[in-house]
Amino acid sequence: MVKIAAGEVELRDDRIKTTWTTQVNSFLLAPVPVTNKLYFSIVHKTVEPNAEPQAPIVEVSWNDAILFCNLLSRHSGLKECYSVSDDGESVVWNREADGYRLPTEAEWQYACKAGTGGYRYGELDDIAWYHENSGGQVHKVGQKRPNAWGLYDMLGNVWEWCWDVYDEKVYGSYKIFRGGSWAEEARGCGATCRRRSHPTFRIDDLGFRLARSL
Repeated sequence: MVKIAAGEVELRDDRIKTTWTTQVNSFLLAPVPVTNKLYFSIVHKTVEPNAEPQAPIVEVSWNDAILFCNLLSRHSGLKECYSVSDDGESVVWNREADGYRLPTEAEWQYACKAGTGGYRYGELDDIAWYHENSGGQVHKVGQKRPNAWGLYDMLGNVWEWCWDVYDEKVYGSYKIFRGGSWAEEARGCGATCRRRSHPTFRIDDLGFRLARSL
């Protein structure tokens, strides 16, 4: 995993025309999204015959990602970050745990920008698989140019779930995902683009990336 130095990031919600600044502590972030090979090896299932092992796992809900983080933590001898209620409706993050987890929205955006100030960290065709160049499908991780901090596919290929609730008052339990995807138009593949859905939502261009606290 890549060590990300502490800093601060300005987040924004274009829907309600507001911005806010958040401090980010140093943390670890995986250089690529979770792949089919890693995911299925931990959940003890074989990769489907038509699935590329080194492509990002998709069709995973936020709840699926949370459970995977706990499974991988146990597998690695680390303390689980999440306590999940029996009905799956409540998830509590133990911030003292050293296990695998989803990045926060602030961590994700801070890491994506990697010290740059623009909407993207490079020319889109160089750094991302998106609607215009993907051929209508997901691609192996790490094939495009990384950002300055050695992180691949932060934009394009698959959207990535984050920990945060989008707007509880308006959308209830809906969670945030970031980054754009192989099916997304260019305008949706940017460091500050925010999307959301229910934590049970699954689709063929949405995956996740692992983080750990330091």
